[in-house]
Amino acid sequence: MSKKALVLSSGGVDSTTCVSVAVHELGRENVATVSIFYGQKHRKELDAAQKVADFYHVPHYELDLSKIFQYSNCSLLSHSTEEIIHESYEDQIAQNGEGKVSTYVPFRNGLMLSAVASLAMSLFEKDDVDIYLGAHADDAAGNAYADCSEAFTDAMGKAISIGTYEQCHLVAPFVEVNKAGIVKKGLELGTPYELTWSCYEGGDRPCGTCGTCIDRARAFAANGVPDPALEEK
Repeated sequence: MSKKALVLSSGGVDSTTCVSVAVHELGRENVATVSIFYGQKHRKELDAAQKVADFYHVPHYELDLSKIFQYSNCSLLSHSTEEIIHESYEDQIAQNGEGKVSTYVPFRNGLMLSAVASLAMSLFEKDDVDIYLGAHADDAAGNAYADCSEAFTDAMGKAISIGTYEQCHLVAPFVEVNKAGIVKKGLELGTPYELTWSCYEGGDRPCGTCGTCIDRARAFAANGVPDPALEEK
């Protein structure tokens, strides 16, 4: 069996850096990416994921899991009656206490990883497959996103390995790293951050004030570089 990688790609900073890592370690001929439509309010991140795949010349797949989330009122979903909160995650936790934030989509990473493991076994029937997830320590802080925690990735990794006869293995290279550390690694690898999209809103430019925009801005600032996605084209 040869080694392949299937990267769960949202088109954002974290998962795109995972694509860079996978291509660097295994070569682009052994890498594919997959993004998930889960009923989100816009397709910006899905379009970004396709652009990243095109940049690296790797196959890209898109799965539709939106029907499963039709019963959720998470603010990220197109049918939600809730507005996206424009505050940092730290401020939200300070106001509401530790625990899930309003942009947590019910068990999203668990569902996505299960679907991606099934896809991996279908695409690479005779190969060993690493499934990359861009979960990181900032998202897990304060238990804001429980499905980004190290405990979660450890448990899902075991389940995926057992359920795929040890063919597929979950790789979460940044689960103990903050977003600034991810950007540092990505800059070293030449990650095409100019193609990525992180904002929860679907405007022409990032809003700059939602939780993920704030995290992203801090990560690039910590590395002393401007965010290339914000530079005038």
